[in-house]
Amino acid sequence: MLLKLASHRRLPSIQELVLLTICFHVLAKHTGWSLALNCKGDLHIDDHHTAEDVCIALGYAFAQDLGTPAGLARFGYAYAPLDEALSRAVIDLSNRPYSVVDLGLKREWLGQISTEMVPHCLQRFAQGARVTLHVHCLHGDNDHHRAESAFKALAVAIKAATTRIPGKEGEVPSTKGTLSA
Repeated sequence: MLLKLASHRRLPSIQELVLLTICFHVLAKHTGWSLALNCKGDLHIDDHHTAEDVCIALGYAFAQDLGTPAGLARFGYAYAPLDEALSRAVIDLSNRPYSVVDLGLKREWLGQISTEMVPHCLQRFAQGARVTLHVHCLHGDNDHHRAESAFKALAVAIKAATTRIPGKEGEVPSTKGTLSA
């Protein structure tokens, strides 16, 4: 996996997991990431390990590319709609992996991905990225819209949290002076 936080050019594709591919496109588009992903998983068994491993790796790549959060806003939040769906995401570049995800998905499957995997993917991204993450879908009738709006909100929240703060270069955004586990 290759992640560059600068500008998006190449986008990921997991052909068999269309919804996840769409959600990664949304992340890349709204964060400004350049994201290249090549995945060969065990989809002949189920969707769990492939989706989970990709999201852990994406989180890890994000943390590695981000480096120290010195000079960054650290916190980010956003609301994002997709038609009738509205989601909220809040992120803290805390180096303390924790997540609360409630998307209220009702269907069992969205294409080839089980709906239980969508929040699980967000949780595993938080784990790999070592961030605190809260993502909630507040409204929506269509599960696809609920999921995609959640990833949109996350993307905009990430962009806000990774914004450089003028005059704070080199300053760790913590009262403790460190963001260690």
